[in-house]
Amino acid sequence: PSALAAELGAGFEVIAEGMGGRTTAFDDHLSDCDRNGARLLPSILHSHRPVHLAILMLGTNDLKPATAGNAASAYLGMKRCVEIVKKHSTRLPQPVETKVIVVAPPLVVATPDVFFAEMFEGAIEQSAKLSNYYRALSVEFECGCFDAASVAKASPIDGVHLDAANTRAIGVALVPEVKRIL
Repeated sequence: PSALAAELGAGFEVIAEGMGGRTTAFDDHLSDCDRNGARLLPSILHSHRPVHLAILMLGTNDLKPATAGNAASAYLGMKRCVEIVKKHSTRLPQPVETKVIVVAPPLVVATPDVFFAEMFEGAIEQSAKLSNYYRALSVEFECGCFDAASVAKASPIDGVHLDAANTRAIGVALVPEVKRIL
């Protein structure tokens, strides 16, 4: 988010609402707090209103077998999040149409970390499917779409998280899509 803000420059406010472990729409009862994106999204949108553009990059944590376990479920969860964004602002005083960019996260990669490899069993194959699912979703809802795997890779340290350079690459690469939509 900070790289996106720096590249966009004055006149844009980028609000970071990222959280490790967040899912699209699934509960993780083992985590220390609520990480269900669909449940948290209305409060986030309301607290930052008016929101002109929501950039949603979720789905990797949905691929854990204990959460949902597959790309089709992540697609349905992301679809729910897009529906929430599209319908939420119309209920507020002085509504603003919130546009959306759906971002397919970078691919899950092999890791020597046995714990993460087990926790994300099957996710390497499933993560490769997210881009096509999200592209179809963006057509259905007439929103932007970006494949973060085109510019970034997950760290092999754990196979899922991004280092600073890859996080920055996504922020910089989103600039043209943000400007096109806004």
